Amino acid sequence: MPDICLYFQVHQPNRLLSREMISPGGSLECVDDALDAEVLNRVSDLCYLPANRMFKRLIEKHGGRFRMALSISGAVIDQMERHRPDVLESFRDLVAGGGVELLAETYYHSLAFLHSNKEFDRQVDLHLQKLEDVFHVRPRVFRNTGLIYSDAIAAKAETMGFDGVLGEGVERNLKGKSPNYLYSAPETARIKTLLRNSWLSDDLGFRFSDPTWQDYPLTPEKFAAWLADSPGDIVNLFMGYETIGEHQGEETGIFEFWNALPEAVDEAGLQWVTPSEVVDLYRASHEYHCRFLTSWTDGERDLSAWMNNDMQREAIARVQKVEKDIVAANDPELTHRWAIMQMASHFHWMSTKDGVDRCAHSPLIPYASPREAYERFIHVVDDLEAELGKRASTCSE
Repeated sequence: MPDICLYFQVHQPNRLLSREMISPGGSLECVDDALDAEVLNRVSDLCYLPANRMFKRLIEKHGGRFRMALSISGAVIDQMERHRPDVLESFRDLVAGGGVELLAETYYHSLAFLHSNKEFDRQVDLHLQKLEDVFHVRPRVFRNTGLIYSDAIAAKAETMGFDGVLGEGVERNLKGKSPNYLYSAPETARIKTLLRNSWLSDDLGFRFSDPTWQDYPLTPEKFAAWLADSPGDIVNLFMGYETIGEHQGEETGIFEFWNALPEAVDEAGLQWVTPSEVVDLYRASHEYHCRFLTSWTDGERDLSAWMNNDMQREAIARVQKVEKDIVAANDPELTHRWAIMQMASHFHWMSTKDGVDRCAHSPLIPYASPREAYERFIHVVDDLEAELGKRASTCSE
């Protein structure tokens, strides 16, 4: 029977001010701090605080047999430090208690790898330093934004010193093989790839509270039996932390499910392992070829959620365009503002994949439409370019 590896993503993006809300006169402030605080407060009360208490209790109750991993972006840590230090302290308590491994990622939960190796390196290093400062740990395993993965990303993570890297188990690349093994990427020497079991992960992340699902309601015993019946060495369950309490509300029974799952897993004869334990325990018995970038987003498991329409492509191009001037300016405030504009959520909010009005009906998106997301973004980039131009002119005088 396979071991079970559980990882949660913890992230909150920065929402942008509208043109009317940005103060004239050269202010560089572009973040809707009040909206960020409102969302963080809601998610903290519904998810972060009760989930942290629950998992800390479960780790203690099961004597460390229950273990898990978290990937906490630098951006959400910044928001917690600013608005909810009590929530950050609850994460510190959870990690300090043992049984929780932290993973490395880009500081801003960004798409940096798509446009700049140098900026990608900077953001990963920044995130590693933040985790050392806040949690006093140094991660051994890397996961990219949205589980964006390719052979090149695995090779890059290896050169950065990581022992493992996470990716989506995409069927077109697996070619009939199971994601439930440890893999290696072509042209890598030692780094190992952990592939997400998308079917079982999405049972918990998306289908759990759907009354039309044929397996509804899902019980811990039923899910543990599915895990026990899975082939391979390791079942990787990867999902967003906010699925507990926020996306799947308390009324769905999600907390009762997670409270009972570790015991059901124990009774099924299975054990929990963290990503670094997987790397240490298992050899990479298969090679996973992933020439083109994949992700865990949408049914296509590609990058179309972020760069499928003209608005998204223009926005990404504008971010790429200013990099040279940002580096030349060597200004921490401008660099930070530019990095905020690389957050994956900005481009996702511009998506029209499910119809032009889909944003208006989603509580997860802060704007009325993809067009509004695009307009806010472009206005901020326009201001950034204007400030860079002004500073360049001053320096040349």
